[in-house]
Amino acid sequence: MAKFKIFLRTFDTSKDGTNPICLRIAKDGQKKFIGLNMSATPAQWDETFCRYKKDKRINPLHDKNNAYLNEQETKAEKTIKDFEENKIDWTLNQFEEAFLNRSKKGKVKTFFENQIKNLKETDHIGNALCYQRTLDMLEIFDKKFDKKIFSEIDIKYVRAFDSFLQMPRESVYTSSKGNKRIVQRKGNSSNSRMIHFRTLRAILNQAIEAKEASVTTYPFGKGGFEVAKLAEETEKRYLPTEYLVKIKNTHSENKVNEYARKLFLFSYFCYGISFVDMAHLTPDNIKRFENGLYIVYKRHKTKNSKGAKAINIKLTDELQTLINDLCILKQPVENYLLPIISVEGLNGEGLYKHLKTRLKKFNTYLNKMALEFGINDIDLTSYVSRHTMAMSLQNNEIPREVISQILGHKDLKTTNTYLDSFNSNVIDEAAKVL
Repeated sequence: MAKFKIFLRTFDTSKDGTNPICLRIAKDGQKKFIGLNMSATPAQWDETFCRYKKDKRINPLHDKNNAYLNEQETKAEKTIKDFEENKIDWTLNQFEEAFLNRSKKGKVKTFFENQIKNLKETDHIGNALCYQRTLDMLEIFDKKFDKKIFSEIDIKYVRAFDSFLQMPRESVYTSSKGNKRIVQRKGNSSNSRMIHFRTLRAILNQAIEAKEASVTTYPFGKGGFEVAKLAEETEKRYLPTEYLVKIKNTHSENKVNEYARKLFLFSYFCYGISFVDMAHLTPDNIKRFENGLYIVYKRHKTKNSKGAKAINIKLTDELQTLINDLCILKQPVENYLLPIISVEGLNGEGLYKHLKTRLKKFNTYLNKMALEFGINDIDLTSYVSRHTMAMSLQNNEIPREVISQILGHKDLKTTNTYLDSFNSNVIDEAAKVL
């Protein structure tokens, strides 16, 4: 049950000896203080009635001031009544928004936009764009999304959004020249829907932590919408040993194909390091430990996560040769270790988009190299090096705890899911007894 009271904040005294008059609102064991833009001295204040004393000698405007306080009290009562009539499980922040007539604070869209801004400012560009895509989709689904408050994002709303995502729909595509055309789109796949709901769930969790939302209408808790059930296993492609040996031992006369081959092998020998992590390496990532030189880095994807650990890769002669050869094929810009980023002075969203373009080109180069080597039954991409490395370790009976550490996974459960998705020779052997 909510309670409120107008009071003189005697523990907060200004230079002129007055104290601010505030509205204290309490709900669910929590309190919030809202200034009323008025002040008084303890001598002017009647603690019993929570109003100015009716004494013109110490306050000639006591009637006018008390009338204003009566209006604020009535306003607080009406704010709570409106919430109750609309069956809104309001928070103290939402009360403040309504009481002070603030149009933006507390709205889901505004919170979304603030989180996107924060992600961009902290160089989480990929996550920022992911959040933006979900916000865009919510605005297509709900034409009044800009007016939505958190208590309205309940289980019913989330299920309706999921149904919308599964339906085919039309969208308007605008070309760089400003020409528009209607594009027919299929419904989202389960994995695409899962990404949207993971994002929405993260926003709600952050809003609850910030006291902008309440757990009462939270749609993803126990008995709520199960995001994990949307996950579909994606095919993990790895190179058969024959193909891996061919890539290791066959040189290409084509400069671009040779660049792709050496960069693929660098990733493979660096425990399947991702394209983005390779691109960000500098000479500062090479550290000297007791057993020699190591490449030390944190995965760009999780480096700011709680408990993120550095991955240490021994800088072998083979790796150093690959670095030297790559730098001969193409000179790195700025202070980067490898020739992947090709434009100087990029950062933030500009660097993110540049790397997306470079990754696309790298995958094109890999496919051209594969065709040159007669590898035409697998789509060779940057991810294949990571999957091949993990499969090679598993086939050589390296414990999964060790593989988990090499992959940079936070827990063994992730590694088990990762490795269980590969075809297993054990199953093939078992089938022989049938």
